[in-house]
Amino acid sequence: MEPECEAFDGESESRSDAGSAIAEFTLIGSLLALVLAGTLQIGLVIHVRNTVIDSAIAGARQASLADQSMADGKRLASELITVSVGERYAQSITVTTAQRGQADVVEVRVRTPLPVLGLWGPAEVWDLSGRSIVEDVDSD
Repeated sequence: MEPECEAFDGESESRSDAGSAIAEFTLIGSLLALVLAGTLQIGLVIHVRNTVIDSAIAGARQASLADQSMADGKRLASELITVSVGERYAQSITVTTAQRGQADVVEVRVRTPLPVLGLWGPAEVWDLSGRSIVEDVDSD
């Protein structure tokens, strides 16, 4: 007596995989989209941080000049931030002077939102600053 052999039916195996490529593509595609969106958001956060710090430094340099005032530095920092990332990021700017060793230093502090989703996020979370040594034309 010979053992019965089942004939290989290629259709039954392919039917069990039917539609799996579409499901895999959807899952992988959505995962890659999330990774891409996260990467873009991190890039935006770094851009906003660097822009605000650079604007604060420029405002501090402006305020530290001999023929300029603290208001000039604040105005410049506010204008640069508003043009670059928006008015919402330039709402809380303070300019102070302090003695650091032998030199007076101007400090521009900017409290800005943290961009969590696009440019939206909780207000006044970051405290970023820029400093510059005050120009003294009287000392030689």
